[in-house]
Order: sequence, then C-alpha cells, then structure tokens
Amino acid sequence: MAVAYKILGQTTANATYATLYTTPASTSAVISTVVICNTASTAKSFRIGVMASAGTPGTSEFLAYDTTVPANDTIIMTLGITMQASRYIRVYGSDANVGFTAFGSEIT
Repeated sequence: MAVAYKILGQTTANATYATLYTTPASTSAVISTVVICNTASTAKSFRIGVMASAGTPGTSEFLAYDTTVPANDTIIMTLGITMQASRYIRVYGSDANVGFTAFGSEIT
C-alpha cells in the first residue's frame, strides 16, 4: 500500500459549487486539512460538502454551511475525513475572493 502526502486540490467558487477534490478510482484518501482564505476587505461566506456525486450537497452532506470568514482572514479546518474512491469535496464561496485548499494523503 502506497501513501502520497500532498495538496489534494485548490480552487475558488464564485457563488457556485466547485469540486475541490475527487478521490481517484482504486484509491482512498484522508483529508487532513482544508484552508479557506478570504482575500477581500469585507467578510465572505463559504460552504463545504462531502458527497458521492458532483452536484449540490444535500443537508446531511455539509461540513460547513454559510460559515463566515472575516475580511482578509483565513480559516483552517483540521478534519481527518476518510474518503473512498470516486467521492467529492464540493465547495461554495460567496464570491471569487474565497479560495480553498485541501491537504491530505492518497492511499493506493
């Protein structure tokens, strides 16, 4: 079993849902940390969902929903989420000033 520690994904989501990370086929993943950075001079909000398909997360799939990140600030979420193959982390930012980065490991 090989383990690769890495940046799993980086994206912005301008008032729409975007895929931050998809677990590859025949792979498991551990999402250790998600960093949410607001580069705007006003507060913004974000959402994060973990799901089986690339769509809009359902109520039970959200890890964070309309959580505020202050102006020019960063939120670091230490998660330890395990994901099987072909699962998605979907994110939403209230505008393009909200950036997301996922760190973790892939196990093949």
